[in-house]
Amino acid sequence: MLDKSTQTKKKKKLSAVAFLLMITILLFVVMYSIGMVVFSSKGFAKPQMFMNLFISNAGLIVIGCGMTIVMITGGIDISVGSVTALVCMVAADLMENKGMNGTMALLSALLIGLAFGVVQGYLISYLNIQPFIVTLAGLFFGRGMTAVVSTQMIAVKNPQFLQWANAKFNLPFGYTNKNGAFIPAYIYPTVIVALIVVVIISVMLRRSNFGRELYAIGGNQQSALMMGLNVRKVKMLAYVLDGLLAGLGGFLFFLNSCAGFVEQAKGLEMDAISAAVIGGTLLSGGVGTVVGTLFGVLIKGTIGSLITTQGTLSSWWVRIVLSALLCFFIVLQAIIAGVGGKKLKN
Repeated sequence: MLDKSTQTKKKKKLSAVAFLLMITILLFVVMYSIGMVVFSSKGFAKPQMFMNLFISNAGLIVIGCGMTIVMITGGIDISVGSVTALVCMVAADLMENKGMNGTMALLSALLIGLAFGVVQGYLISYLNIQPFIVTLAGLFFGRGMTAVVSTQMIAVKNPQFLQWANAKFNLPFGYTNKNGAFIPAYIYPTVIVALIVVVIISVMLRRSNFGRELYAIGGNQQSALMMGLNVRKVKMLAYVLDGLLAGLGGFLFFLNSCAGFVEQAKGLEMDAISAAVIGGTLLSGGVGTVVGTLFGVLIKGTIGSLITTQGTLSSWWVRIVLSALLCFFIVLQAIIAGVGGKKLKN
């Protein structure tokens, strides 16, 4: 049985999650609505523009789900950008220089992600090394191994892979062009995979014992130990799952770029962390949802679309605006945590 203080803390966290998620969704709706009004003449209001947010960010959505899992435990993973680059380069090399098919490239991506997850998870959970230090080493290792595979860009021409990359699913809605022809909106299979991952991870976090253990460890690791939870095992599994999702997300990213090069996905780890934080995941752990992370990714994509459609601003403004939003949500989280703490004391 939980005491009243613990139950009150849980209720406060749930209300904080709902409040942060509401702000994130509202921010996305407002930003996208402004874009539809201001840039309606440039096609921003077309359904395909909205679908493009998912198409261009499918890999980031999956990687963001993995990032959310480890951040809920109070950890972090800054190696996912390098893992993505390594996945892209190895998969491209296997298909173009080793003669392997797309299925083997996908398997290699998952194995690379799994390897990073197992090694980093072991160092963090069983040797008690700080997650930032371990994953920083992973970042350098992944980027270095990418250069070892090849320092030149490898463009993919494998027929099976290109068939996967160019496959489209037409949707029942769209727009009518000037000639009166109906143009349906479409999505790629990568979007379907990304949304399936969001649903599975969301259900896992909310309904499974493993999900509840993740939140318990992130909320208070000492209390989790006293409750009899195997903290090391749960944290290990969290990083293994994060690695697998990084490998899968990296392959979805690869399907979008159809090439591998050393500087690929640079800064992707910051995008994943920003999406999770903007989506309501606390940096201190114990609070977070992948649905919030999904909307965090959509906000990042909307900022990019607005700046691209505007036409005169540098692409660096995406980073500037995203960093400002990140600071805003971190301050907001601190305020909510402070107010909640005062109420509990009173």
